[in-house]
Amino acid sequence: MAERPDLEAPRLAPAAFEGMPVLVAGLGRSGRAACRALSSLGADIVAVDDNTGIDTSELAALGIRVHLGPGAIEELNGRRLVVVGPGLAERHPLIRAALSGGLPVWSEVELAARLATSPLVGVTGTNGKTTTTELAAAMLTASGLRAVAAGNVGLPLIEAVMAWPAPAAIVVELSSFQLRFTHKLHLGAGAWLNLAPDHLDWHPSLADYAEAKARIWANMTPDDWALYPDGDPDVADHAARAPGTPVPYSLRSPVRGAIGVEAGIALSRVTTEDQPLWRVAALRLPGKHNLANALAASGLALALGANPAGMARAVAAFRPSPHRLAEVGKVRGVSFVDDSKATNPHAASKALAAFRRVVWIAGGRNKGLSFDDLVEQARDRLAGAVLIGEAAEELAYALGKAEFEGPVVQAATMSEAVTAAFGLAEMGDTVLLAPACASQDMFTDYAERGDAFAAAVARLGGLPAPGVGGRESGRGQS
Repeated sequence: MAERPDLEAPRLAPAAFEGMPVLVAGLGRSGRAACRALSSLGADIVAVDDNTGIDTSELAALGIRVHLGPGAIEELNGRRLVVVGPGLAERHPLIRAALSGGLPVWSEVELAARLATSPLVGVTGTNGKTTTTELAAAMLTASGLRAVAAGNVGLPLIEAVMAWPAPAAIVVELSSFQLRFTHKLHLGAGAWLNLAPDHLDWHPSLADYAEAKARIWANMTPDDWALYPDGDPDVADHAARAPGTPVPYSLRSPVRGAIGVEAGIALSRVTTEDQPLWRVAALRLPGKHNLANALAASGLALALGANPAGMARAVAAFRPSPHRLAEVGKVRGVSFVDDSKATNPHAASKALAAFRRVVWIAGGRNKGLSFDDLVEQARDRLAGAVLIGEAAEELAYALGKAEFEGPVVQAATMSEAVTAAFGLAEMGDTVLLAPACASQDMFTDYAERGDAFAAAVARLGGLPAPGVGGRESGRGQS
């Protein structure tokens, strides 16, 4: 009989999973990807999900036994490993039962990390992860390295890891949900972009949320880079305790060991030599926060061997992804900007700060967060507010509490919201969709919400309706 593999080992050979009894919990995109990968490795898989209405024909064709609905705890019997999807919080009865029974619980990212042969770098943070991940991958590709963006960005990490030939480098977007159940994940460089309250409907507390984020640096060596924003004291405190080498970045002239901006040039002083990287004026992403994200991406790319010429080409060619401060139209001098990805107050605050005068479309499903600071900071640049979804009353209350004196309108649909916002705008204003909330009260995900916004703008201006630009987004995890 083959020797049982050591599940504490940081790396496992594919053969280690042959015949291993594994339970995969949560059959969203990452859970299904884990099922496919484990099946190809010969694992004995039971897959479970609370949702009784999902299509399991693909899994059945792979010979995977599936349990849908409640009562799955009994399926833990005889399992050696639980791989959990990001939709299942630690408080879920199945996860609690697995942990109390001493079963290892891994995220799909952890499973992939145990099998990875390509070098990995990663990005986490409350906001800005996808932009940073995609830009870092573009910098590596433009430098001649076959790089892939994976993880929370869309492509499950396990699929990138199992690809043949293996990528030369993988940049991983990491949500707190994925990081919570990592144990041996090792990154050659990891960027933690920011920390603000979010997903307190998933994590027990803000401290637990931060500890999950900090796992991006947990298994570093002194040769690895822990990239962090100089000026965020909470993230900086975690960086100071990380086993990797702390590498701060900021919009100021960098000190030795840091990345920053000097005379309009992004500049690295991480090593003993100064490295000019790219011109700030070439970056087409609005807002200071996006400049900071680009500096973080530069650190990740440098850690895997990108060169300044390739990085400069990538910066000049890079454009915002759909639903991230993307202008979708202009009607009679009023610009319409889609930042549907701003699913929490911190992200919405950054979006609002990028424009001089805004009619703000906000609302949706609150994630247990306060809107008070957001409204206080944005009040002076608001020309009006149009509120939608479950949180409309909460946002209206916050605006009143902040003594906002401009017009506040509630709308029942996105089309109604766009029409109302246009009616409040003057020539030169920006109508900004930055909801500060999740989308699932009215839409499938943030992408569908952004597409509805763009379609309403097209109807308003008599333009052709834009194509659907979003990717499958899951929960919009962070």
